[in-house]
Amino acid sequence: MVDISPAFTKAQEDSRKLTSKPTNDELLELYALFKVGNDEDFSKAEKPGMFDLKNKYKYQAWQKVVDEGVSATDAQERYVKLVETLKEKYGYDENKEPEAVKSS
Repeated sequence: MVDISPAFTKAQEDSRKLTSKPTNDELLELYALFKVGNDEDFSKAEKPGMFDLKNKYKYQAWQKVVDEGVSATDAQERYVKLVETLKEKYGYDENKEPEAVKSS
């Protein structure tokens, strides 16, 4: 099990307080780095069905980061940097009520 850095935890909260929605590619990168940063086991992930496009793209994004050999610690650092970039690009409101994460 990997240690979760406080910066990674804060970046997760901050990512839900952006004032505009990032692009799908940015969201997929966040998702993949989140999964790897939390040291989730990709080999145990269920492969989505052929017509489940949303989860298929998420699975592929996660696989790409795994295939790059990114460690959990590196993924956490990349996640934090990406969230900081997104805060500058899309705006950030510390007082914004985080949107509920939708499960699919």
